[in-house]
Amino acid sequence: MGRKNMQVRLVRHTPAPEEIIAMGAKLCYSAVDVDKLESGIQEKDQGPFIEKLMKLGHLSPVEHASFTFAIEGVSRSLLAQITRHRIASFSVQSQRYVGEHSAGNEDGVFDYIVPPRIEALGEEYLRIFHEQMATIQKWYDFWNKALGEQGEQSQEDARFVLPNAAETKMLVTMNARELLHFFSLRCCNRAQWEIRELSTRMLKLAKAAAPNIFKNAGPGCLEGPCPEGKMTCGKQKEVKYKFAHL
Repeated sequence: MGRKNMQVRLVRHTPAPEEIIAMGAKLCYSAVDVDKLESGIQEKDQGPFIEKLMKLGHLSPVEHASFTFAIEGVSRSLLAQITRHRIASFSVQSQRYVGEHSAGNEDGVFDYIVPPRIEALGEEYLRIFHEQMATIQKWYDFWNKALGEQGEQSQEDARFVLPNAAETKMLVTMNARELLHFFSLRCCNRAQWEIRELSTRMLKLAKAAAPNIFKNAGPGCLEGPCPEGKMTCGKQKEVKYKFAHL
């Protein structure tokens, strides 16, 4: 227990996601019934059609495919950011029903995330950070005890002293169109480091499952000028190389 690192898995997705997207797109322009349309789609490689669909920007059929990710070792700070993406479903570990009791932790401290810049300062600063988390654990234990140690009734108020660094776990489901939007914003170098790392890992997993859908996915600068304008990171060439080889 204590320090945690990010873990991301793609646990479920729509079966044959590119086929169902192709079916939705072709249905708009086809006179045949659904059974014949489905049979024809299954017999052919839909890669070129999906690629054409993406280039045309005909993205409503892309919403038929969804992807569910299991995410652990991320902070409550990240939770506040990712839940701003409203076309998504979230199941998040509760700090009300799941207590952060020191007695249940191996080193007496709740699970937490260390920002890379703090880690880069060296072992002495990591020790200080850990000690600060241990102090917060004592505050949490104090309030939980003062409130009668009544499970969720005391934990729901004791949790108010917990920091953004506290670790959380979640399941996140998005359709492919929302994922494309999510990647365009959160894979950007201007995004906060933790959600940028998360979105990049999610993109890598999504590409493996549906390569034609996510072939050109990533930050907005991959397909044109940097959308950040004067706030650009100035590293468009490096960014394009990174996502071309993800």
